[in-house]
Amino acid sequence: MKRKITYVIGHKNPDTDSVCSAIAYAELCRAQGQSHVSPARAGTLNRQTEYVLETLGQDPPELLADVYPRVRDVVGETPITIFEEAPLSDAVQLMRRHDIRMLPVVDREGRPGGALVLKRLPEHVFLPEEGGRIRQVLTSVRSIQTCLKGKAINLVEAERVDLLELYVGAMASQTFVELLSKSNPRNAVVLTGDRVKVQRAAIEMGVRLLVVTGGLPVTDDVREAAAKNGVSVLVSPFDTATSALLTRMSTPVRHLADKELPQVNPDDLLSSLARLLTHDGAPGAVVIDHEGRVAGVATKTNLLKSSAIRLVLVDHNELSQAVPGADQVEILEVIDHHRLGNFHTEMPIRFINQPLGSTCSVVASLYREAGVAPKPRIAGLMLAGLLSDTVLLKSPTTTVVDRDLMDWLAPIAGLDPHEFGQQMFKSGSALAEYPTPEDLLMADFKEYVVGERRFGVSQVEVISYAEFQERVDVLTEGLSALRQARNLDLAGLLVSDIVEQNSQFLVCGEGDLVSAIGYPQITAGLFELKGVLSRKKQLVPHLLRAFRDQ
Repeated sequence: MKRKITYVIGHKNPDTDSVCSAIAYAELCRAQGQSHVSPARAGTLNRQTEYVLETLGQDPPELLADVYPRVRDVVGETPITIFEEAPLSDAVQLMRRHDIRMLPVVDREGRPGGALVLKRLPEHVFLPEEGGRIRQVLTSVRSIQTCLKGKAINLVEAERVDLLELYVGAMASQTFVELLSKSNPRNAVVLTGDRVKVQRAAIEMGVRLLVVTGGLPVTDDVREAAAKNGVSVLVSPFDTATSALLTRMSTPVRHLADKELPQVNPDDLLSSLARLLTHDGAPGAVVIDHEGRVAGVATKTNLLKSSAIRLVLVDHNELSQAVPGADQVEILEVIDHHRLGNFHTEMPIRFINQPLGSTCSVVASLYREAGVAPKPRIAGLMLAGLLSDTVLLKSPTTTVVDRDLMDWLAPIAGLDPHEFGQQMFKSGSALAEYPTPEDLLMADFKEYVVGERRFGVSQVEVISYAEFQERVDVLTEGLSALRQARNLDLAGLLVSDIVEQNSQFLVCGEGDLVSAIGYPQITAGLFELKGVLSRKKQLVPHLLRAFRDQ
């Protein structure tokens, strides 16, 4: 099973605060001795965030499209397999040594040829098919030699696999000859100790294989007779009873492998594997990698294992905004500054939610509380997230703590917060740089639920409404398409002018919801929001109250 890794990750459609707080908090965790903690993101970076990372020399966090548990998370990294020509006895030893119930059978390239299922093996050894005989075993002389670790005296067609019959020469030679005469001696395997008369009789009758047990010597005349009559002879170091049992388990495993077992890919969802094993009744599945080689075995026991991925959520606490699959993995912590959403966990977790202007402000506070001085690059990232979410400290969400933290971070980062902030917003304010309306609308988009109604709001900051006014018609069409694609009752774009400290709100939605917005209307579907810069603290709480009344 893969080593546990903790990802610090923000919401879908990440903004600067989300990305920068993830990087900074992951760095703090590592500084405090936590291993295998990495920052991640749940979507494409917007223009502003790209500018911040490039300016500060920070690589973008790993992109996680989802964190759904997958087959690769719960199977071993080194598969236990057995070569197709190995005897069954070797397979049983492997299963016992590794305490496994399924063993994939592979060729020399590691490609699958089915698998052995432990609970089905006694059928092959002790319960022959109808019409079969208990003494019969499908094997070859070579496989018996391997099983017995036997010394070869004479070998004839050692690789040929046949259905052979086992006989123990533990009786008088005449009685033995009478018994063997009732079948075809050429298909017989005779095991005996130092009963030379039985040995000679078996060779004269032309048996397929004579096994001399107990490591006893073979006389020269027996050797010569075996060579003359084309009879294979082995010397087993084991006693007769043990040799007989091992010979019964000498069948090459390729003949016993269950070839009907399902196959899965390491990237398949664990939920799909659960359905396969639960509903189809299969004892397990063989995991096949992208090169067609066996990568392991997945059984119902694997379903009990937890995913290798664990999460720390930053800048959100609602699963509707989290990376897909977050509800199926362990969430260790939440670091946020938003309203409480529909979030619950199976176990107690660390939950920090402070009414500050940004999540970077919360993380910076944690640095100070821990007595850890951030590196200049990390200080710059937290400063960027703080300035972005507070709109250069102009947003009503800004607190005294945010201002204090800005004054603490800026000297460490070696940055002028006013100049750095202006450049940040200029880098992300050119609407024309987004290739399509969808790219612009999804750059910072969040969904909300009130009762049975769902709505989504995107936000973009500009330094002038000129570009926006030129693209109102195109963006209206984009909102309509977005609303239909996501099955929303209303979709809107909040365009905030950080110079004038006002916003305009473009919407497309159900008539009763549009009417409930309540702000002055400029044109159909476009509202003027004077003094509004914060989606989180100003617009969304207003919409939630208004739509709840509807």
